[in-house]
Amino acid sequence: MSVTTSQQRDLLTLCALRVDGKLLDWNMLARACQTPDALATVMAGELTEDSRAASRGRVILRQGLRDLEDARAYVDAELAAAEKSGARLITVLDEDYPANLRLVPNLPPFLFYRGELEAADARSVAVVGTRAASEIGQSRAARMARELVAEDVVVFSGLAAGIDTAAHTGTLQAGGRTVAVMGTGIAARVFPAQNRGLAEQILEQDGALVSQFWPTAPSARWTFPQRNVVMSGATMGTIVIEASSTSGAKMQARIAAEHGKQVFLIRSLATQEPWAADMIASGQAVEVAELADVLGRLGSAQRVHQASQQRLQLALGGL
Repeated sequence: MSVTTSQQRDLLTLCALRVDGKLLDWNMLARACQTPDALATVMAGELTEDSRAASRGRVILRQGLRDLEDARAYVDAELAAAEKSGARLITVLDEDYPANLRLVPNLPPFLFYRGELEAADARSVAVVGTRAASEIGQSRAARMARELVAEDVVVFSGLAAGIDTAAHTGTLQAGGRTVAVMGTGIAARVFPAQNRGLAEQILEQDGALVSQFWPTAPSARWTFPQRNVVMSGATMGTIVIEASSTSGAKMQARIAAEHGKQVFLIRSLATQEPWAADMIASGQAVEVAELADVLGRLGSAQRVHQASQQRLQLALGGL
């Protein structure tokens, strides 16, 4: 793992602050700490954001800053675990923080990752769906992944069973790049266990594993919805292959729409699931019959990077 800077450690320390069992809102911290000067302001006990999260956080911040020993010790232990697993750290303070992710309001303050994060990842889509996928659904996911690879689109998914597995596998079989956004810490056991081999194969074929959680964090019910937020934010859009009304993939479609991302729903899904038909009818999603329905609505990686830099410049200008 590359050497962490003092500013990165300060940001992680803020994330680890705990006062009477309460933590600072991480998304609020990510919005507040995108430049060194902004981080210094927060480390001085000031939160300039006018939001409910900031109002609640001021008391936690000012009390927590009185004694940072426990928080810094926790950060050191997590960084050691990340290093042991071969992972690296990137934060909102870093210029090469994923460009798509910087554009959403609920971005994570840091990511731990194995493999490489690349500028080309900006031109990407998430291919997602139910864990209890049908054979037809898995076949559709793998075919969509292969077709995306042929058009130099990076395929993101969540390393779950079912559709996610088919999307990652189809990408690898086509010689493409895939990024797995994990619902556990980067140094924790891969979940589900049967995808440990797939995770290693992703790394062997120049893909990446990414986590927004502390490196040793285990899987929990709340980590997977949080993972979906990052998977949506890190891509240009989300393609849902097969998902019921209670599926996490449906949740990701809603999140992607809230992010202003493209939402693509396979035609068979739209005909079988009322929630999908409703999203299409309301203009929140696009029905997909063929790959051209997706490609025609994807922008360029260059435009995403320009927008990301503009967002960063706005943060600098707001100091």
